[in-house]
Amino acid sequence: MTETPELPATSREWHLASRPVGWPKAEDFALVEAEVRQPGPGQVLVRNDYVSVDPYMRGRMSAAKSYVAPFELGKVMQGGAVGEVVASNAEGIAVGDHVLHFLGWREYAVVDAAQAVKVDPEAAPLSTYLGVLGMTGLTAYAGLLRTASFKEGDSVFVSGAAGAVGSQVGQIARLKGASRVVGSAGSDEKVKLLVEEYGFDAAFNYKNGPVGEQLREAAPDGIDVYFDNVGGDHLEAAIGRLNRDGRIAVCGMISVYNNTEAAPGPRNLARLIQTRGRIQGFLVGDHYDLQPQFVDEVGGWVRSGELKYGETVVEGIENNLEAFFGVLRGDNIGKMIVKL
Repeated sequence: MTETPELPATSREWHLASRPVGWPKAEDFALVEAEVRQPGPGQVLVRNDYVSVDPYMRGRMSAAKSYVAPFELGKVMQGGAVGEVVASNAEGIAVGDHVLHFLGWREYAVVDAAQAVKVDPEAAPLSTYLGVLGMTGLTAYAGLLRTASFKEGDSVFVSGAAGAVGSQVGQIARLKGASRVVGSAGSDEKVKLLVEEYGFDAAFNYKNGPVGEQLREAAPDGIDVYFDNVGGDHLEAAIGRLNRDGRIAVCGMISVYNNTEAAPGPRNLARLIQTRGRIQGFLVGDHYDLQPQFVDEVGGWVRSGELKYGETVVEGIENNLEAFFGVLRGDNIGKMIVKL
């Protein structure tokens, strides 16, 4: 085993103290001190440099059955993270290497080498492996191109368009030849960013009026693809503007994550009969076979400057929780990252 001698005895990590009801509260979580362990056989010890907070984590705080196991009460939570290996007991990963893994919400993590992916900090900033070149980027790529079966000439509507996934969906659609790209966001500042920085043809602030009316104005000829990050009134509006053979890819429904009662479904589902429309949900984990193609194509766009990305960076593990709350409120522009 190779290791560096100057390691702290303890590090800080976030535990789920109780399952939130409705909007999460600070009392539902606890920042605790934990022992820094040496890695066992086939493991590495990682000092996390950046950790991710994402909307899907709200679902894991509930005990309800879902596509992934809930966080355990009284134990450290999980999430994407990237950091430097400071001790190694595994072949192929050395001290000083940087790895991407899934044991975030903590300063130090003992990671099975099989669950760690080496990344190159010289090829791209480390934080991008959690966003534009990471899981959120692949989510945008797979959801648009595979689930929504995007084709050149499609008119595309993206909700939550200033977020990490949505902003990338719109840009990929534009780079792939969309006839029109429309986005919704929660502030006038974000709307301006979508049009002026990310190249959307039109965007609107959903707080400024009914989504259906604003979408009709932004997409007068209807839409062929809707990439759904929000659900609720956005989904209903999209169904109302769907063209013949339109496709809807359901990535997330952040508008209902904190509801304590089931939200009513869209009232116009019957319109799918008329349009022969399709709604399909997806999980990024089903599309990891696209990873090499994704990194090659999107990495090229990032390096050339054709695809732009935003990051909202919060400093310090002690602020991890506030960063997560910020994601649920929609405070972030682009990917929300916590720098440790």
